[in-house]
Amino acid sequence: MDIRVDDLSGPAIAQLLHEHLQAMALHSPPESIHALDLDALRKPEITFWSAWQGAELMGCAALKELDTRHAEIKSMRTASLHLRKGVAAALMRHILDEAKRRSYRRLSLETGSMAAFVPAHRLYASFGFKPCGPFADYVEDPYSVFLTREV
Repeated sequence: MDIRVDDLSGPAIAQLLHEHLQAMALHSPPESIHALDLDALRKPEITFWSAWQGAELMGCAALKELDTRHAEIKSMRTASLHLRKGVAAALMRHILDEAKRRSYRRLSLETGSMAAFVPAHRLYASFGFKPCGPFADYVEDPYSVFLTREV
């Protein structure tokens, strides 16, 4: 698997992110969807990676710098043809390595609270993420789970 910084210009990544936003809309009310679209992911404080096997897109993830010591994981998504192949775990390891390289002290994330998000909860727990309160600009929301871990 080749994980590389992505400029968000390719049609495959646009399609995967479109699917990601559609899936969020199935499980969360609009005011509780915090997934970012292409334009929002093109901010200078966000680094976006895609994972490839040859010419096939396997998944993606992003890291948003909140301050010099704290970053947020965004846009974790595995392409449906590659579920349960370790794509998300490989992306998570990549993000953790990058967070260490950047000397972040904390990584946090927001994900959904519904049953559809249980696989994500398991993944994050396996990497040492623990529940926390809202961070950055988030507010308490019954549709959100907030997780964090030290780097």
